[in-house]
Amino acid sequence: MKPSIYQPRFHFPAVRGVIERRLLVNFRCNPEVLERLLPPPFRPKLVNGWGMAGICLVRLSGTAPTFLPMVCGHTSENAAHRIAVEWDGGEGVFIPRRDANALVNRLAGGRIFLGIQQAADFNVAEVEGRFEVEMRARDGGAFVRVKTHVTDVFPESSIFGSLAKASEFFKSGSLGWSAHAEAGEYEGMELRCRQWRMEPMAVEAVESSFFGNEELFPKGSAVFDSALLMRNIAHEWHARVRLKVQEEVLV
Repeated sequence: MKPSIYQPRFHFPAVRGVIERRLLVNFRCNPEVLERLLPPPFRPKLVNGWGMAGICLVRLSGTAPTFLPMVCGHTSENAAHRIAVEWDGGEGVFIPRRDANALVNRLAGGRIFLGIQQAADFNVAEVEGRFEVEMRARDGGAFVRVKTHVTDVFPESSIFGSLAKASEFFKSGSLGWSAHAEAGEYEGMELRCRQWRMEPMAVEAVESSFFGNEELFPKGSAVFDSALLMRNIAHEWHARVRLKVQEEVLV
């Protein structure tokens, strides 16, 4: 299979808003297991021999195309399952699934917002640096629950070794690829933040139907690693290029 990257004639408008809360729940994974979940040309990006995947639980406010004032924007709760990847010539994340509670996000998915988005219900409790977030997809395809609080201490058990290294790793993965309606095509969207600030989280409980699925992740192949928080960050999403996987013709 030979990938080609091209610029589509129609460009999605840039979208801006505020990241009120972005919680990254990270799992270190057996790279051979992740490879089975990735379409070509993506391959796992490794950290000390491990692949890295996770779930982004984010509340966005004031979300609107940049040609409209932010007062016209809306607020939404969103979840994205992510796998850190690289390919010849770049690095970023592959997003096999997106979920959102806002109807506008789902209707605009693949139109104004890149990536098809599924309907989900969110239960969120936030009190003085403590967060409990639950996401349940209405099609039964995903469930996430995490209970955590802000801390000053980065976990010693993390494969990253330090908050600075973890922050740099995720900053370099700002280009996300989502499946397009056309089979074998993937759309790239870049996250641009006015500032980049991550805080370590102490996790009290975490559940994931994706990483807990032993048909996808045999026992021991996906281990909770760490959780990180970003909050009150002005940002923009910019559509990039489209990637198409073409079958090689053998002569």
